[in-house]
Amino acid sequence: MDELMAAELDIAAGWVREAERVVAFTGAGISTDSGIPDFRGPNGVWTKNPAAEKAATLQHYLADPEVRRAAWQNRLRSSTWSAEPNLGHRALVELERQGRLMAVVTQNVDGLHQAAGHDPANVIEVHGTMRYTRCWGCNDRRPMEDLLERVRAGEDDPSCDRCGGIVKSDTISFGQNLVPEVIEAAMVAAERCDVLIAAGSSLSVFPAANVVPRAKSAGARVIIVNGQPTNMDRFADALLIGQLGDILPALCGVTA
Repeated sequence: MDELMAAELDIAAGWVREAERVVAFTGAGISTDSGIPDFRGPNGVWTKNPAAEKAATLQHYLADPEVRRAAWQNRLRSSTWSAEPNLGHRALVELERQGRLMAVVTQNVDGLHQAAGHDPANVIEVHGTMRYTRCWGCNDRRPMEDLLERVRAGEDDPSCDRCGGIVKSDTISFGQNLVPEVIEAAMVAAERCDVLIAAGSSLSVFPAANVVPRAKSAGARVIIVNGQPTNMDRFADALLIGQLGDILPALCGVTA
């Protein structure tokens, strides 16, 4: 880390120390140190395979059994199941334990914030979670592991055992409406915070990324931490480009 970045990090860490209502907005970049690839980074899933992004739509999933079969195999092999929270996740948990982190608004569906020790009530999952499934017919919600057991037993496209409907992960796919109450909770948190830490997100997916200008317009200091520049760097009071596993612990005052 160069001297200029170190100085900016020191200033930003001071803001966090003095803050009473911190909100963290996190994207896939916070989980890459846990072995889960991001989407739009240099080695991202969609950077390497743009066709995969087009296929990840609700319309394709509901209409094509082959898409669903492939999706179930991908879920079965997902690196999420063996992933552990990393230093970045744990740094944010420490802020919560100190009583200064009021919410984590996350685009991630991996559940690692809760696994790290956050109060689940403080985690706002704007794109849902892959730890659960939901039936597209009757809205029945089950732990993902229940369905994966059926896939391991030989079912290639398990249907709802209540109504026979199509089952998918309880995540928001392209073409699927977000849950208005969840987005509203994210925006309210942004409006109430005095410091917003945006970590590991390209800040290019809306409406979730609107938490940054919303917090800024409400008077919060905005700290952006990412491996690459983002689409909202212009809103940053502090811009910290580098490894999240190094920057977040220092930002949150966590010593090794």
